[in-house]
Amino acid sequence: MDSTTLIGLVSAFFTTGAYVPQAIKTWRTRRTGDLSLSMFSMVFLGTVGWLMYGLLKDDLPIILANTITLGTSFVILYFKIQEVRAGRKPL
Repeated sequence: MDSTTLIGLVSAFFTTGAYVPQAIKTWRTRRTGDLSLSMFSMVFLGTVGWLMYGLLKDDLPIILANTITLGTSFVILYFKIQEVRAGRKPL
């Protein structure tokens, strides 16, 4: 593994890992509090784009990071949409 790939993997670990605690908290509490629906929608769509880009470029760090981020942001986005639909939180 070359140093460029290693830097990408380490960076992906930290940026992707930043979503994990929020996703776990959201999963446990089923609450999204003051999280922004528009922000997580944009994160989700951007992550889909980055994953597609990584697949097209065959870039392992981009593929791994965005696959995991897609999952964690989906969990948060799902519960945010459920709260909005239930009328518990404004957009």
